[in-house]
Amino acid sequence: MVSTVTTSTVTTVTTATATAGVLGVSLSFIAIVALCIFMVQKEIISNVKSSWSPTMSKALDMAIVPLFLSFLMIAAFKIFEVLK
Repeated sequence: MVSTVTTSTVTTVTTATATAGVLGVSLSFIAIVALCIFMVQKEIISNVKSSWSPTMSKALDMAIVPLFLSFLMIAAFKIFEVLK
């Protein structure tokens, strides 16, 4: 009876760890792609001469700053992972 519980627990932990690893990689990829898209949009909007351009530029800044901080954290974790 004890070996069945231990096997079940190990299998559950292994599955959860594998799922978290895949989820972390996909979320990192999504964040980096979103950062690139928002930065391109900001460059395009900064060259448009319109009354709504400054407002849209500020709105994009609000999206770019947290994504840039996330990018820095992703890069730092990858560097620490390689050095480990």
